[in-house]
Amino acid sequence: DSLAVLLCVYLLLGTCELPAAAAAANAFKPNILLIMADDLGIGDLGCYGNNTLRTPNIDRLAEEGVRLTQHLAAAPLCTPSRAAFLTGRHSFRSGMEASNGYRVLHWNAGSGGLPENETTFARVLKQQGYATGLIGKWHQGVNCASRDDHCHHPLSHGFDYFYGMPFTLIDDCDPGRPPRLDAAFRAKLGRYTQVMALGVLTVAAAKICRLISLSRKAVVGMAGLTLLFFLSWYASFGFVRRWNCILMRNHDVTAQPMVLERAAGLLLKEAVSYIEGKGMGGWEGGIRVPGIFRWPGVLPAGRVVAEPTSLMDVFPTVVQLGGGQVPQDRVIDGHSLVPLLQGEDVHSAHEFLFHYCGKYLHAARWHQRESGRVWKVHYTTPRFHPEGAGACYGRGICPCSGDGVTHHSPPLLFDLSTDPSEARPLSPDSEPLYHAVLARVGEAVARHRETLSPVPQQFSVSNIVWKPWLQPCCGHFPFCSCQEDEDSAPH
Repeated sequence: DSLAVLLCVYLLLGTCELPAAAAAANAFKPNILLIMADDLGIGDLGCYGNNTLRTPNIDRLAEEGVRLTQHLAAAPLCTPSRAAFLTGRHSFRSGMEASNGYRVLHWNAGSGGLPENETTFARVLKQQGYATGLIGKWHQGVNCASRDDHCHHPLSHGFDYFYGMPFTLIDDCDPGRPPRLDAAFRAKLGRYTQVMALGVLTVAAAKICRLISLSRKAVVGMAGLTLLFFLSWYASFGFVRRWNCILMRNHDVTAQPMVLERAAGLLLKEAVSYIEGKGMGGWEGGIRVPGIFRWPGVLPAGRVVAEPTSLMDVFPTVVQLGGGQVPQDRVIDGHSLVPLLQGEDVHSAHEFLFHYCGKYLHAARWHQRESGRVWKVHYTTPRFHPEGAGACYGRGICPCSGDGVTHHSPPLLFDLSTDPSEARPLSPDSEPLYHAVLARVGEAVARHRETLSPVPQQFSVSNIVWKPWLQPCCGHFPFCSCQEDEDSAPH
């Protein structure tokens, strides 16, 4: 017998699968497997009604397990959603969200990433005697101060073994596709570099003419920062593939740049060997994802749970199954799904769920348990481009603030029980409970805000900027190049 969980998160996190060999949850510690994929939404699988894509293996998991229909990603983008998945906490609690435009990590050679003081489920399971490994995508940072400190690396967060991409898979990794990170990031870095260079020249000229009193050390520091921005801008011209599209085994770079056609096969081969040994703010299309849990003999086959659940629930669920304890010294936003999956609890532990875009609260939902209705309140929504398109074409990802969003006063209200696509906003005329629902959700938001506290921002400009001395390198920097043979992986 085995326990299997398939969790799918749209845009950043797509799929997570968790199997465990056990006859009962309390009998002994199960084996646990998590599988995660980007950009997989709830409408992409056959078991959720898709008739155009064939997903027979995933559909079979749904037939043999429990399927969640109100499962939600913690964020609509990869880096913050994965941080929440690993820790069971909203990503802003670990500084893995931002108020600026940098909503994901942009470089392997940045200094931002999942802080070492965050507790992942891998770390807890390792303390319980588990052998832990991660194969595939990480995107939670690599280094802090030097090329070999690996402060953000998977091995520093409870994993015994890592093979995969420390960054993510983007169009830039395929030489035959138009670059994506190059275009947007290059333009922004170019503007910053020009402004800073002009500022340094102005300050230097003013100092030479004795118009200002400023130390030479300060001018040199400003010039050094400008040089960093220039190097980042220069590196973006065709170098994204070499710097970001790499494979690592533990702390060693094994492919730089990775060959896309070979990478998938290498990762799958590694996974088998080990086992045998776009963001849309708070809209449902950006956060509503599949969730399937399979455990023959323990969980009822073919069961459907229509209760609100979150990707953050994986942390306490896995910790409970592994015999560990959820940390008591911090806020944990997730709740164990074990009672809900086994039918011991009828309702989800989440009465309210809060949906963020970056560090901004865009929406909140209320599961009114006595009536079974699920209310969704939007305080802010991104402005789609072109208008009515349902996405932000031409902008990469939808903005979270500024002139790219609309603030709603009064907020938009939807009844997801009857309108899951959020096509019909309610009004006081169409919904008698309109004002009562807004008031109740508003109170919950106020209580939620009381749990927030400031933390160092991992997506600050100083953490995001490319730093040559942090660049993972196969060989001698800047001449980084290597390709692992397919037969070189351990078996």
